[in-house]
Formats: sequence, structure tokens, C-alpha cells
Amino acid sequence: MLELIDIKKSFEDKAVIQGVDLSVRKGEVVVIVGPSGSGKSTLLRMMNVLEYPTSGDIKLEGASILFKESRGKRIPHTQKELSRFRAEVGMVFQGFHLFAHKTVLENLIEGPVQVRKANRDEAIALAEQLLQKVGLADKRDQYPDSLSGGQQQRVAIARALAMKPRLLLFDEPTSALDPELVGEVLVVMKSLALEGMTMVVVTHEMGFAREVGDRILFVDNGTILFDAPPEEFFQEQHQHERIRRFLKSLSKDGEEAKRHA
Repeated sequence: MLELIDIKKSFEDKAVIQGVDLSVRKGEVVVIVGPSGSGKSTLLRMMNVLEYPTSGDIKLEGASILFKESRGKRIPHTQKELSRFRAEVGMVFQGFHLFAHKTVLENLIEGPVQVRKANRDEAIALAEQLLQKVGLADKRDQYPDSLSGGQQQRVAIARALAMKPRLLLFDEPTSALDPELVGEVLVVMKSLALEGMTMVVVTHEMGFAREVGDRILFVDNGTILFDAPPEEFFQEQHQHERIRRFLKSLSKDGEEAKRHA
């Protein structure tokens, strides 16, 4: 479904992503974890070219989303062409990014009508189905600021699905939520995984990673240090010392949170 080939990314003189190769298969849930500042979100944002790689290539179902052939030369896609690819790769952000001046329903139909040129009545029918799916059918005519954070994130997921993407990217979708609201978003994500949606998820939710992920990638210092099924990542005495330290720090943070609860 998606292939990253020797992807590198630098901001000024600082290398953030250092030669990453990655393949995501159709129907797979790939979870990306790692310490803050490791390059996880930058890597994810390059998968639908919200960040442009410094070098390398990205392919969606075998076709480059960065370059095209023209007269025997490889040239970058135009912004209009990039927008077409982005429509195939949905993104759910940690900050929701809903249109505050539009109702929930209007948020969902904006992309299909404006970008996909979908029939408005059909877009509304699909939007209502998706709101039912995420448990928010009764919120269709409300505005985002009247919703809780968890509800806004569920609307954001429904909005991404309304574009009928080939795969969905999630950038720490629960990190901006109060702890009691996290579960309602994870339930929606789990149901999508069970339905076979191809997903790449950057998260700190280790329970979700263990239960739903087909593969876990551990990213540190701009490289993928580990790529394996959850049972290998979460083994009690991990072979990789850096991952042992990471898991230990998460355990300490969890114990600390319980003491302050």
C-alpha cells in the first residue's frame, strides 16, 4: 500500500530522519512509538507530503507521490497533483483541526464536495452514516466548540473517512485529550482496524499498540531501531537496551500518574 525508500529529512543543518525504509501492507495497522523528539511525527507527515523529504521516494500502491516521469526526466509533482495524493491518505491530528465556523456535518462534507467533487446529497448521506459509526449522529448540527475533546476527535476521524482514503494516518490522536476521554477515541480506532482499514498510528498508548498493532516500529534519533510484532516488542527482557529503557520510563510515568491521581 505504502512504501518509503531511503527517506531523509533535514531542517536547516539538523538531520531529523536518517535513511528510513518502510513498507505498509494493505489492511495492516502499523504503530510508531519512541521518545519525544525522535522524528515520529515528521516521518508520519511525510507519508502524505505534509512534510517534503530532503531525499528519497514515497510510493502509494506502486506510484511515486513525489515524482513523475516527463520526457525521460524525473520531476516533482505539482501542488495540485500532490493534493490528489493527499486525498487518498487521510490524516487525523492531535489538535483536531476542525473548521470552527462550520457545523459537524459541514465539516464532514467539505472535503468530499470541494476536493472529490462529490454530489452534495450523497456526501451528506455518507457523513450521516459515518457520524452514526463514531457515535455522534445527534451532533450533526452542532459546532465543534460545543463538543468535548473526545467528541471533536471522533468527528475528525469521521471527516477523514468521508474522503474514502486508501489509508489513514494518526498523529498522536489522544495526546491532547483528558485521560477519561481517551478510551472513546481508541474504541473507534479499534473498530476501524477490525474492519480492515490500513492505518499508521503515532501514539504513546501502549495498550492500543499491544492490542491492535500488527507491527510496532520503535523510532529513535530519526531511524527505525526495531520493527516487529507487538509480542516481540513487549517481551519482558527486551534484547534491545534502548527499548528496555524506553519501556521502563513508560512504566515509571504510569506509576507516578497513579500516585498523583
